[in-house]
Amino acid sequence: MTRSVFFKFLARLMMPVLLLFSLVLLLRGHNQPGGGFVGGLVGASSIVLMTLAYGADDVRARLRIDFLRAMFYGVGIALVAGLIGLIFGDAFQDAFWWKPYIQGVGRLEAGTPLLFDVGVYVVVFSVTCSIVMSMAEEGERDDVG
Repeated sequence: MTRSVFFKFLARLMMPVLLLFSLVLLLRGHNQPGGGFVGGLVGASSIVLMTLAYGADDVRARLRIDFLRAMFYGVGIALVAGLIGLIFGDAFQDAFWWKPYIQGVGRLEAGTPLLFDVGVYVVVFSVTCSIVMSMAEEGERDDVG
């Protein structure tokens, strides 16, 4: 399949923008709309765009990410976020917050809800990318045969 040079250029231009926007959605998820699920979908859309522009084999070779392993890591991160409450003697998924002061930046608020959202982000990103890559590879095999 012949792919447009302009579309390839546009995909390369948009990929970092979409990934940055997905991280913004991830980090602002508890105060405003967003979070791990929406951020993961937006992040995966950058990989979808690259897959449409370059093909699944090329993108998979460039990324070198094992999406199945990443899914398990994401579930593990979310599980650890839930277990922190049990470790401190409270309920599962109880929120704990850390508020370190960073010179020049100010007070940073991070907690287990953010850790849980990071796990959800990784799971949604890797599941979506895995599905899209599988579909694209199947389509490329059908085009050849």
